[in-house]
Amino acid sequence: MAGRPGPPRLGPLLLLSLWGSSAPAPLLRRLAEHIERFQEGSGLGLGFGPNALVPPKQGWLEQPLDPFNTSDQRSFLQRYWVNDQHWASRHGPVFLHLGGEGSLRPGSVTRGHPAALAPAWGALVIGLEHRFYGLSIPAGGLDVAQLRFLSSRHALADVASARLALGRLFNVSSSSPWICFGGSYAGSLAAWARLKFPHLIFASVASSAPVRAVLDFSEYNEVVSRSLTSAAVGGSPECRAAAAAAFADVERRLLAGGAARAALRAELGACAPLGRAEDRAELLGALQALVGGAAQYDAQAGAPLSVRRLCGLLLQGGGNRSHSAPYRGLRRAVQVVIHSLGQRCLSFSRAETVAQLKVTESQVSGVGDRQWLYQTCTEFGFYVTCEDPSCPFSRVPALPSQLELCQQVFGLSTSSVAQAVTQTNSYYGGQTPGATQVLFVNGDTDPWHALSVTQASGPSASALLIPGASHCMDMAPERPSDSPSLRRGRQSISQQLQTWLGLAQRSQARGGD
Repeated sequence: MAGRPGPPRLGPLLLLSLWGSSAPAPLLRRLAEHIERFQEGSGLGLGFGPNALVPPKQGWLEQPLDPFNTSDQRSFLQRYWVNDQHWASRHGPVFLHLGGEGSLRPGSVTRGHPAALAPAWGALVIGLEHRFYGLSIPAGGLDVAQLRFLSSRHALADVASARLALGRLFNVSSSSPWICFGGSYAGSLAAWARLKFPHLIFASVASSAPVRAVLDFSEYNEVVSRSLTSAAVGGSPECRAAAAAAFADVERRLLAGGAARAALRAELGACAPLGRAEDRAELLGALQALVGGAAQYDAQAGAPLSVRRLCGLLLQGGGNRSHSAPYRGLRRAVQVVIHSLGQRCLSFSRAETVAQLKVTESQVSGVGDRQWLYQTCTEFGFYVTCEDPSCPFSRVPALPSQLELCQQVFGLSTSSVAQAVTQTNSYYGGQTPGATQVLFVNGDTDPWHALSVTQASGPSASALLIPGASHCMDMAPERPSDSPSLRRGRQSISQQLQTWLGLAQRSQARGGD
C-alpha cells in the first residue's frame, strides 16, 4: 500500500441541499456539520505562532476494499491530512485523529485536540478519513452490495494498515508512540483501535464515545430533560415545564386538524402540508432534535441554540401566564435554527427522507446520511425515543417507525437490527471494553455520555466527566468563554498524555530504536 497524489474517482455526484432530509438524526448531523464549518471558517484554534496558517498536506492511501479477504484485489483511496509543523524528530510521537461518519476536514489536524497538544510534544499530527465518507468513497456507488464493506471493523482494519503505511511513508521511528484521538463515533473507534491493536496504538483519547450500542436510545432524552433543568447551563425546572407545554401545544394543534393544523404549518415555517400521519411524526421528531441539539451542542461556537438561549425563548413572556408563550418560544427557536442552517423552511416529509436515503450515487456533501443509517441498522441502533412517561416531549416518532427505515431503505428486518446491536456489544464489550491506556472524556450535558464510559475501571483505564460540557467540547478550539471546568478537563487530558508519553520515552530509552 502506497501514498497516492490524487483523489479517488467518484461516480455521479449528488449535492444535497441543507433543507433535504430533516428527520431527527439528519437534523443533528446538519447541526454538527454547521458547527464544524463555522469553527474552521472562523480560524478558531489556529494561533500556534507565525507559521500557523500553513495549510496541512493532503494525501491518499490505497486500501483494500475487503481487508478480510486476501483473494479480493479491489481497493479504494483513503484520504488523510498531515500537519508536520511541530514534528521535532522521527522519534517523536504521532497523534492520529480518526474521522467518523462524515467528511474529515483539514481542521482535524490544525485546530483543537490533538493539534493543540502537538507543540508541547513535537508531535506529527495525522487525520485519517473514514472509508465511505467524504472523499474516501470506493468506486461503485453506495448500493447494499457495496455497503457491506462499511463497518467499524473495516474502519479499524484501515487504521491498522494506515498506521503501518504512514509510519513507513514518513520514516517514523518504530519506537515512536502512536496515540489515537477521536470524537463521537470516531471516539469509539479510537478506543477500539487500542483495544484491538495494542501493539500498534500506544494509547487513545476517546471523546464523547458511545461505546455501547443500543436499539432504543431513550437515555438521550433523559439527559436532555435533565440539562433543561440544570442551572449550570442556563436551565431550570420552569424551562423543562415550558418545553413540555410547547410540545403538548404542537400535538394539540396537529390533532385538531383543519385550520389549527394549517396555522401550525405557517407558524413553524413548514415546507409542506401536514396531512400524513408519518409526516406529522417526522415534524415532531425534528422538533425534538432541535431541542436535543441545544443540549448536545450547548455553548459551542457556531451552535445556533444553547440551553440558555432556548430556555430564554421558551420562557419569554411567561410572566403573563399565557399558555401559548412556550409554543411561541419554540416557534422562534425553529426560526433561529432554520436561518442558521440556511434552510428555506422546515422539511419533514417521510417520503422525501426515504427517497433521498435510497440514492446510491456517491455523495460529496460531507454528510453521508445513507452510509450512517446503514451503520446504525447493521451495528449500533442509536434510535432516539421519548416513550418513557417522564420524557417531556412527544411520544412520536416511536421506535418502530425509526426501525422501519432500515427495512424501507436496505431491506433489513427489525430482528436483524436488534441482533446486530447485540453482536456489536459482544465484540467490543459495550461500556466495559477492557482496553488499557484509554482516556474516556465526556461532558454531563451531552446526551451521548449515557452510552460512554464515565467511571474509571482501573489505573490504566481512565474516565473524565466534565461538568457542564457538551458533545466533544474538549476537542474544540479553546475560547476565552470556556468554563473553568472545561479548562480543568483539558488540563487533565494533557496530564494524562504526559503520563503516557513519559512511559513511552522510558521504554524508548531502554530499548533504543
